[in-house]
Amino acid sequence: MHGSVPHHDPVQSTNLTRGQNQWSALDWWPPIGWWPEPARDLLDPGSAAASATFVLPPRAESVHSARSFATGTLAGWQLADLIDGMELVVSELVTNALRHGMTLADGRVREAMRLSLIRRGAHVTCAITDPGSSAPVLRDPTPFEPGGLGLHIVESLSVCWGWCPLVPQGKAVWAVLAA
Repeated sequence: MHGSVPHHDPVQSTNLTRGQNQWSALDWWPPIGWWPEPARDLLDPGSAAASATFVLPPRAESVHSARSFATGTLAGWQLADLIDGMELVVSELVTNALRHGMTLADGRVREAMRLSLIRRGAHVTCAITDPGSSAPVLRDPTPFEPGGLGLHIVESLSVCWGWCPLVPQGKAVWAVLAA
């Protein structure tokens, strides 16, 4: 089943360096056992688990770096069947983060995004964090518009996708692919 599954519960975990129970897009790492709530029904009890996270600067070259990281990670996990689809999903999500998520409401530009790949058995979640607060929007662009189909590509390649705000700022946009 393909479809957008927005998730609006704030992602929180313990941040010992600040003594608070909050994460932002700049310091979020997937907590052990993290999996998007709307995709929990996909998990098989006792399935293999692994994760890898890569920090990306807000530059166009980060799209290529993110694809390379995803390819290497999936190859290392023996999930080569997911590489082509994951490369497209990663490209679209990182591009969206660069275009729409790197400026905060007060106009400040932040310096990093994070790409996390979280494996649970034959399923892999790709999560991109950015400091922006606006929700990703699945648009229907006009035929002559030079873009706007990125989330349609993500939706067509993933089992499900969605997003969740990070507290106190930022968001994680995620997509689950299956081998």
